[in-house]
Amino acid sequence: MKIHQAGIVNRYICFVLFFSLPLISVAKGEIKLNGIYKGENLYVENPYSLSGVGFCVAEVLVNGHTTTDEIHSSFFEIDLSVYGFKYGELINISIIHRDGCVPRILNKEVITPNSTFKTQYIVADKNGLLRWATTGEHGVLPFIVEQYRWNKWIRIGSIKGKGSNKLNKYSFAIDFHSGKNKFRVKQIGSNGKARYSKSVEYINNIPEVSFVPGNGGKVSEKIFFSASTRYEIYDYYGKLVKTGNSEEIKLSSLKSGSYFLNYDNKTETFIKK
Repeated sequence: MKIHQAGIVNRYICFVLFFSLPLISVAKGEIKLNGIYKGENLYVENPYSLSGVGFCVAEVLVNGHTTTDEIHSSFFEIDLSVYGFKYGELINISIIHRDGCVPRILNKEVITPNSTFKTQYIVADKNGLLRWATTGEHGVLPFIVEQYRWNKWIRIGSIKGKGSNKLNKYSFAIDFHSGKNKFRVKQIGSNGKARYSKSVEYINNIPEVSFVPGNGGKVSEKIFFSASTRYEIYDYYGKLVKTGNSEEIKLSSLKSGSYFLNYDNKTETFIKK
């Protein structure tokens, strides 16, 4: 009888202790990484969970499969070598973590593709489209579209690359200035280096844009262009203070002084009174 009562007491104590322990917070966050296999593994900095019990990361999946890596430590490695990936094969990694904490991937660049595209053609047509085709892409990277204006290449937009080794075709809407226009595209890979297409030219036979009050003139409220144009305004120290695409510019927010105005395909000056 005493043994039976002792067993009941022990089970009761265990029951009380179990439900008095702090609960580990459930997983609520997810970090998704998409890239390609380049023969290296990922390393993760893994803080404690918000509750103070256990670590932040709850589960790691590689291409939908739960890893067998030891994730219950401050730092851990995601071993990609065990999956038999071929170099350049696409991989998707999900790091599921508990609420109130965020793990940190220390070397994302090891799965970020380098830019390897080859330009098959690039043309700018009269309909305002830049069209190009590539082969040899090795992983998904954005294409950055650039236009040569005001003695420099400026970014005018971007489009997601397809990442296929086969023929990939792209198009992007562009704005022409008067005279000779030049465009190109580029990608920046994990090594931080840019890879460029060749540039393409297009002659736009429209009248040059002019502005009022004119080069060197004084103005208090607005500048008016003869046609809508992309523009930039720099102060005397070379700081960009205004940019846009319009037929007029409101200047009430600018301080008095001299300014440089880039517009159409030229650079001029004005004085804000």
